[in-house]
Amino acid sequence: MGGLTREALAERAGVPVDYVDRLVELGILVPPETGSLFSEGDFRRARLVRGLEEGSLPVEAVGAAVRKGDLSFGFLDLPSWDWYGGFVGKTYAELSAETGAGLELLQVIRESMGFARPEPEDPVHEEALDLVPVVKIALDAGADPVAIERLVRVWGESMRRITEASATFYHAQIEVPLLRSGLSEAQVLLAANEAVAAGIPYIDRALVSMYQGQSEHTWMANVVEAVEATLDKAGLHHTVAEPPAMCFLDLSGYTRLTEERGDEAAAEMAAVLGGLVQRSANDQRGRPVKWLGDGVMLYFAEPDGAVMSALELADRVPAAGLPPPHTGIDAGPVIFQDGDYFGRTVNTAARIASYGGPGQVLVSDSVVRSSQNPAISFFDIGLVELKGLPHPIRLHRASRDA
Repeated sequence: MGGLTREALAERAGVPVDYVDRLVELGILVPPETGSLFSEGDFRRARLVRGLEEGSLPVEAVGAAVRKGDLSFGFLDLPSWDWYGGFVGKTYAELSAETGAGLELLQVIRESMGFARPEPEDPVHEEALDLVPVVKIALDAGADPVAIERLVRVWGESMRRITEASATFYHAQIEVPLLRSGLSEAQVLLAANEAVAAGIPYIDRALVSMYQGQSEHTWMANVVEAVEATLDKAGLHHTVAEPPAMCFLDLSGYTRLTEERGDEAAAEMAAVLGGLVQRSANDQRGRPVKWLGDGVMLYFAEPDGAVMSALELADRVPAAGLPPPHTGIDAGPVIFQDGDYFGRTVNTAARIASYGGPGQVLVSDSVVRSSQNPAISFFDIGLVELKGLPHPIRLHRASRDA
């Protein structure tokens, strides 16, 4: 992108033109030479300083620190900062008239991303534009606006967690070591940004690739379930004489605990849980397939092994100082592809786990029918409606005989 006139800089930064002049007077912006233009770094400096001022930091003091050399915003000239956009020079009311998208919907999009609800005359930020076509396509396809809003909120919350984890990593692994080395705050800002600049161009691609990988997995699971349902209706889906079992184990209250104790505590809990699960699963002819943040999905060659492992972990996990787990198990045919398992059995086990309470091991009818271990007892809970399953299923609570 070329240079910016005084007016264009103000528009992109979302500030009045005289604010640009004020920053020049304070020495925060260097006036361009005759015939030249402001840079992209200048736009970012104007936007950042306006944000600092709105956060109650006096802009005069910021200017004084810059003039003395105690503070520098030179890092904003790095190409890596091109990643972040500005305002697009139109208000939400104008964007609504231009695109035909309702003003209320545009306001909800921004709010759903996790930001304050904009007023009709507020300027539109660049990233909001990228969501408008997606939302319009969904609406044209007949999707419920409320469901669209929920989806965008999930996207926004997920992005918030990713960026917060990245910021924590950046501070602990880049900034703190530089500060300890004796650099000033101004030197750290420049050196730390230079250190990560090389990786910035690859982050978009990496995140998109991760999303595409997860998307392929999810859609493959949907396809497998659709094929199974079709075979069922045609009377071609046969039961397996000795079915394997899928098990989902989740920690109760994990999200609340990690929010209270932080990322280090979460990593510690995950490491302890990993060791316990790995040993127990190996002893029962099972193996962890994938870790899910607050739990794990496991495959077992036979249902009794899954139940015995889950019952052991129901005792061992709290004894290790972790929150009690809740576990769901289903037995039946599964599809194995690219190191992962798909199918109705996987989905049912996950839904059962979500229904279970702390310390409970809940299983389906098929697990009970397949069980041959006299050391395991099952207590009928009855028919239960589980979210995401078309029909109620009968559940049982497993326990070990004394």
